[in-house]
Amino acid sequence: MSRFSWPVRVYIEDTDAGGIVYYVNYLKYMERARSEWLRQYEVTQQGLLDANIQLVVHRLECRYAKPARLDDALQVSAEIERHGACQMTFHQQVTCGGEPLCDARVDIACIDATRLKPTRWPAPLRAALRGQHLQD
Repeated sequence: MSRFSWPVRVYIEDTDAGGIVYYVNYLKYMERARSEWLRQYEVTQQGLLDANIQLVVHRLECRYAKPARLDDALQVSAEIERHGACQMTFHQQVTCGGEPLCDARVDIACIDATRLKPTRWPAPLRAALRGQHLQD
């Protein structure tokens, strides 16, 4: 599947007193990129909730290389490495001016929100994955 990229600007609320992005905010940026990645397939978080589906992070591996700073214009990528019927692994990067700042592997599970048990990806997302030549 092709690499998706989403722009993010660093605001004062994202930083510590020295103007450096607090580490957990990179994870928030990645969450936004995954949500926008879904939106391109006409799948929204609200639509998932309305269908009693939640996407949850069940594993995360992250490496920080360099800090982002106040007012930086960042690019946050999301690219599927692999997926199954109810799980997906994303490779994500946060870059500034093409320079990698943070690199992560994020495992996402699709679950029934009531039972908190795995469930298949919703039909629009399954169709998009098949259209990108990834098999469920």
